[in-house]
Amino acid sequence: MGLQKPDFWLLACGAALFALTCAGVALPQPVIGVYGIGYGAALDQFVALTVVQAAVYVVAVAIVLKSRVPNIWLILGVAAMLRIPPLAAAPFLSNDIFRYIWDGWVQAAGTNPYRYIPADPHLAFLRDAVVYPHINRATYAHTIYPPAAEMFFAGAARAAALLTIPPVLGMKLCMLLCEAAGVYAILRLLDICRLPRARVLIYAWSPLPLWEFGNNGHVDAIAIPLVAFALLCAAQARPGRAAVALAAAALTKFLPVLLAPALWRRGDWGFAAIFALVIGLLYLPYLGVGVGVFGFLGGYGAQEGIANGSGIFPLAALGTVLPLPAYAAKIYLLVLAAILLAMAAGMVRAGPRTPHTMCRDAALLAGTAMLGLSPHYPWYYAWLLIPACVWPCSSLLYLTSFSFLLYLNPTHTKLFWPACLYLPFIALALRDLVAAREIPLNGLGLAEGRKI
Repeated sequence: MGLQKPDFWLLACGAALFALTCAGVALPQPVIGVYGIGYGAALDQFVALTVVQAAVYVVAVAIVLKSRVPNIWLILGVAAMLRIPPLAAAPFLSNDIFRYIWDGWVQAAGTNPYRYIPADPHLAFLRDAVVYPHINRATYAHTIYPPAAEMFFAGAARAAALLTIPPVLGMKLCMLLCEAAGVYAILRLLDICRLPRARVLIYAWSPLPLWEFGNNGHVDAIAIPLVAFALLCAAQARPGRAAVALAAAALTKFLPVLLAPALWRRGDWGFAAIFALVIGLLYLPYLGVGVGVFGFLGGYGAQEGIANGSGIFPLAALGTVLPLPAYAAKIYLLVLAAILLAMAAGMVRAGPRTPHTMCRDAALLAGTAMLGLSPHYPWYYAWLLIPACVWPCSSLLYLTSFSFLLYLNPTHTKLFWPACLYLPFIALALRDLVAAREIPLNGLGLAEGRKI
């Protein structure tokens, strides 16, 4: 028997994505470990390639959303194949992975990773020719990564050493294992929502995790299964487990803490207590350095233009038409916090929620925050794909699919490319906000109706 029609077209899309991925790793690359792809012709070519990938991916998503026929094993098999070329290639979009490996080595040596910068003489015995030369901010910045991420780095470094796997490959393999766990949790979540398992393609075939986790091995991959399991446990009415997973996710990449209002049921103080307890327990092993456990977080905010507002797209765009006072960034961040708190309060007061409305609320909170903060790097947006598997709103699909445009603004000083990303996102989000009101309490409606 031949392939069903949806499977045939999905296979065609998968083959196109695989060919484009192979082309991407074949592009000219700079010296391994040097940040970026060279900011020249190679970077332009890579971003153009990802735009084509995104277009093919959107077609594949449309096929999945319009049909229940697609074979889940075809989807998972293609997803695995897509990750092989980026995994085999050296990281060429970021050198963050070298800091992860270093932090793991520091912990394996019995040292608190928040205590010394990599260039400190106390750590000279760990320096090598493969990892140390490529660590960014090695001469002035303590590590920025939260405790759950640090624990993962330690475990991944030990596993790679035990199995005699090269450190970069070992760390990337561990990140892909995280993705596999996340895909499993998404499949379970889709089952609870009575939605086709084929929707996992929304995450698994996206070019964003393909490059940022498969090639760059970014820490955000660790948060993927934790966020997915938090949503899954909340959908199963297991708030304690959801609180544990969400707390661990928040101490991997801070941003997932935004999902707490979507998962918390009104009056369930046990959820809040467990969440706070897990946060404290994860920080406990590292408290020997005091407030140093926050590492380079403040310095990073200043470098990225968050402190003065220059790196926040909505505020920077407003500054092109209106003169803004020096304290504009503080006012802006307070207003953004107030908006998010108001959204959170409304969600909590809404009473019982279905898994569909919970994922919708998670998507709305996350999308609003990511627009408001407008991070400069594509990998920050990958976790938005998880609620999008249940509530595939067009705005999140656009934001995650075309976030590679941000690579064309390496100095974070120009507004053209961010505008190409965020302005269509805003327009699509307004439409999604109208659609969001159409989800009834039984969880069907939009989930089974209009998709994108």
